[in-house]
Amino acid sequence: MWSCTLGTAIPLWAWGTAALAAAAALGLTILLVALARVFSRAPHLAPAPEPASAVPPLPDTALTVVLPAYNEATNIGPCLTSLLGSEAPCADWRVLVVNDGSTDATAALAQAAAAACGEAGQRFALLEAGPRPVRERWVGKNWACTRAMEQVSSPWVLFVDADVRLQPATLRRALGQAIAEGADLFSLAPRLSCGCLAEWMVQPIMASLLGLGFPIEAANDPGSAVAFAAGPFMLFRREAYAAIGGHRALAAEVVEDLALAQRIKAAGYGLRYRLGLDALELRMYSDFASLWEGWTKNWLLGLDGSVAKALGAAAVVLLMFSGPWLLAPAAAIAAALLPAARLPWLLALALALVGIALQLMLRLWTRWQFEVPLTHWWLMGAGGLVVAAIGPTSVWRTLSGRGWTWKGRPLA
Repeated sequence: MWSCTLGTAIPLWAWGTAALAAAAALGLTILLVALARVFSRAPHLAPAPEPASAVPPLPDTALTVVLPAYNEATNIGPCLTSLLGSEAPCADWRVLVVNDGSTDATAALAQAAAAACGEAGQRFALLEAGPRPVRERWVGKNWACTRAMEQVSSPWVLFVDADVRLQPATLRRALGQAIAEGADLFSLAPRLSCGCLAEWMVQPIMASLLGLGFPIEAANDPGSAVAFAAGPFMLFRREAYAAIGGHRALAAEVVEDLALAQRIKAAGYGLRYRLGLDALELRMYSDFASLWEGWTKNWLLGLDGSVAKALGAAAVVLLMFSGPWLLAPAAAIAAALLPAARLPWLLALALALVGIALQLMLRLWTRWQFEVPLTHWWLMGAGGLVVAAIGPTSVWRTLSGRGWTWKGRPLA
């Protein structure tokens, strides 16, 4: 009886494994097709005129670029250099760095970068944010941005993150297009870049999910309630920003960029969300620890705070990206050791290899579309395991408040 039961169970396991491999391959195929569709129809930042010198700066407006910084010693110099090296977007513009209580050399390095660019005391200013109000919950960069706006009088204000690098024409292109399109909030989606092994494992997966998960077309449709903006680059008409309460009204919001976009659109102001992949680059994390902290901070909130969505999305990523790499060797070994059920095991192996091939196709498409190299593409299986662990960890940290931090600062 035991051998009969075992003989029945083995084919069932084999067919079940083949079904999982087929589901992974189908999911990857849908992802590829959907990404191609989304990006073929997504609006882009208008190209820079050629030659750039033929287009003068906009004369009748002013722009303040606000750069909030907390312990950004690694990023502040390169970011500020790219900002101060920009082509003039308008006749009157400046960069305001807000040091949000950094305990490293952020402030000194910002001043050194400005001096190296010849802008100390001219287009550059450094503001100390000071202590946050007691008995009030302020999270993330909301306090630094609020303090900055006490110093801003220009009609336009751009909030950028320190981990962004801009091309020389980006400010001019964005400001010109925002004015031409009557935007009150003009946001650019950056190109993600990777440097460490942890990023190469996880960021290509996250970039695919972000590209698919946030409806760019709907966000740009005034008739749709869907709103989204990319926090690393948010250009506001100051009057609209003030009318919705700005960062002060969102002091306790962890995902403040999404909340600002929702307020802008709900109030009837113009929201424009564009791909700026050739205009700015974003490297989010320098090591595994910061990557883990960052994504566990945002995963649940980025999925509408829904526990079911957060856990379900993590499971789908595990199946699509780790599944083929785990199932292929298991099916190959089983096919060799269990000849009675060789056919379903070989089918499972073939489908798992198709899934791996589809992951390579996804990275090839990413290289063609965004110039992201194929570096460590075979680690997407390991990346899927990391993302699968991020999901439940984010749920636990966000709901319990334990370990829910950003750069060591508690968010609960």
